[in-house]
Amino acid sequence: MKILLRYLCCLLLLASSAGCIVQSTGETEVGVRTRKFALWGASGVENYTYPPGATYFFLPYINDWHTLDTRLQNLEMTQDAKAGDRKAKDDLVFKTIDGNDISLDVIIAYRIDPKMAPFIIQNVAINDLMLRQKVMRTISRSLPRDIFGELKTEDFYVADKRQAKADKAQEVLQNILRPMGIIVERVLSKDYRFNPAYQQAIEGKKIADQLVEKNKSATRASFEEYRKKVEDAKGEVNKMVAQADGEFQQAKIEADAYLERQQRIAEAIEAEGQAEAEGITRLNQALSGAGGEAMVKLEIAEALKNKRILLLPMSDGGLNLKTTDINKLLTYKGVRALEKEQEEEKAKDKK
Repeated sequence: MKILLRYLCCLLLLASSAGCIVQSTGETEVGVRTRKFALWGASGVENYTYPPGATYFFLPYINDWHTLDTRLQNLEMTQDAKAGDRKAKDDLVFKTIDGNDISLDVIIAYRIDPKMAPFIIQNVAINDLMLRQKVMRTISRSLPRDIFGELKTEDFYVADKRQAKADKAQEVLQNILRPMGIIVERVLSKDYRFNPAYQQAIEGKKIADQLVEKNKSATRASFEEYRKKVEDAKGEVNKMVAQADGEFQQAKIEADAYLERQQRIAEAIEAEGQAEAEGITRLNQALSGAGGEAMVKLEIAEALKNKRILLLPMSDGGLNLKTTDINKLLTYKGVRALEKEQEEEKAKDKK
């Protein structure tokens, strides 16, 4: 009986082979087959991912076919009806941690894991539209509200703080969606808007803060300029002090050198005087001895050497030095001597 059933099934397959249906996948799509009825093996979603860009043949009626797009997709939720994921106002509206209303444009970049395509078809969504609307949109609109709502109102003006919350939202979404076969690549925050009245107040405060910072900067600049002038003055004073110290040291060195020279001159003069005094003392000692008279005579002889000596008679009847005018006598003797020399020269000339 079992053999008969197998033959019947084979006949049915052969009879229906001419009516096989053709399934294919696009360049960025993967396919998943579902067995509604299985002649052998298990029925249900086949745990196999059919690669992109291929064509496959399946028997009709007993097989079902689904495809999923694997390219990177953007779920954009924005206030602009022409640019967002929906043709209506679709931005995230929530309150900041300090209680102010704010709306934020957010883009979620995601893709599916091709290896988990069978799991997605069986447990998450049977096509891309359902995956986008029922799963991605629902989760992506709730969690980022809570995460960005942790910021204060003024924190939205700081790009680094917004980016930090976007990174945190990407991490949280990834932890939830990754087990479903969805990979969240990035969360981007775009434009944000406050209540108009509050927006105007914030802008006014920002302008006031800018003026305060400007005044602080001007004050710091003035202080730095004043400090620079003080440092310049200190430098000038130090320069003058150094110059005065240098002149003082130079004058001191010159004075010390002059004093030393004078001391050496005085010492030399003193030594010379002492030597001369010692010489005179020794000379006096020598003159007072036995040879002193001879030395005196010798000195007199040396003094009278080459000198003209005039002898005058001093006997009785001779010159009387007490009454004789020595000056007239010398003059007379000199005139007579001169006349005698002239006469001798004339005599020589005549010869």
